[in-house]
Amino acid sequence: MPWLELSLRCRAADEARVETALEDLGALSVSLMDAADAENEQAILEPGVGETPLWPEVTLLALFEHDTNEALLLHALEAYDDRIDLGSAQFREVADQDWERAWMDQYVPMQFGMRTWIIPWNMEAPTEAESGVIVRLDPGLAFGSGTHPTTSLCLAWLDSLPLAGKDVLDFGCGSGILALAALKLGAAHAVGVDNDPQALAASIDNAERNGVGERLRVFLPDDEPVAAYPVVVANILASALDALAETLAARVVTGGVIALSGILHGQEDALLERYAPWFERLEATQLDDWMRITGTRKA
Repeated sequence: MPWLELSLRCRAADEARVETALEDLGALSVSLMDAADAENEQAILEPGVGETPLWPEVTLLALFEHDTNEALLLHALEAYDDRIDLGSAQFREVADQDWERAWMDQYVPMQFGMRTWIIPWNMEAPTEAESGVIVRLDPGLAFGSGTHPTTSLCLAWLDSLPLAGKDVLDFGCGSGILALAALKLGAAHAVGVDNDPQALAASIDNAERNGVGERLRVFLPDDEPVAAYPVVVANILASALDALAETLAARVVTGGVIALSGILHGQEDALLERYAPWFERLEATQLDDWMRITGTRKA
C-alpha cells in the first residue's frame, strides 16, 4: 500500500513544535533530515528518547495515509499553528517497499568488533560469519540498522565486553539492534526503552526473529521499571544525553559500564564533564564525525 509523504523545512529550534503538529494531525511517522544536505537522504527515522535534530535547518518527512487530502492537511496545519511556514511543503507518493524495505537492497552483512555480524533477516550469512555472532535484522520504521557510525561504535563496544549472564539496558532502542547484539553475545536479559511504539514493536519482532524474544522486555519511558544494570548503552543525541545524565547514571550499578553515543565531534568535552561526577575512566572514541563516550560507575 502506498503512503503520502509531506516534506517541510523549518529551523531546528522550531522542529519539536512542527513535529507535534504533524503527529497530532495524523502523521504515522516523522523523519528528520539535514535540510542543507537533503539529497543524501540520511534521515533519522523516528528519533529516539529525547532526541533533537542535529542541524540548523531541518527537513521533516511526515508519512500519512495515502488517501489524505493534501489541501485539507495544509489548511489544518495552518489552523493548528499559523507560525509553521508552508512555503516549502511538498507531497509525493511513497511506495511501501521504498519506505520500509529499500535499505535491504543496498545493505550487505557487516561485522562489528571481533564477533558480531548484522545481517538482514532474508539474506544468507557469509561463510566468515558462521563462527561469529549473527543478529538478523528488519528495522521496519524504526531507526537502527548498524550502518550509522553511532550504532557501529556501540556495537563494537558491546562486542568487546564480557556480557555472559549480565543484564543490559538499551536506552533509546530503536530497532533493538543493540539489545539484540548484547543478548546474542551472551547477556542474560535486556531491556529496551524508546518513546516510539513502532520502535518497541520492531524490537520485539527482531528479538523473535533472533530467538531471544523471551529475554527482551521493552518499555515506553514512562513505563520503564526503575532498576540498575551492569551494562547500559544510550545511542541518542548529545542534548538528550545531557538532559538525562542523572537518570542514566542511576541506571548503572557501582562498577558497571556505560556507553553514550549519538555525539558529534566537538560535543564530547561538555558531556565528559557532565558525566564525571558519576563515572571514572571516561574515554571518548571517534568514528567519522561521531563520538562514543564510555565510563565505569563510581562507588
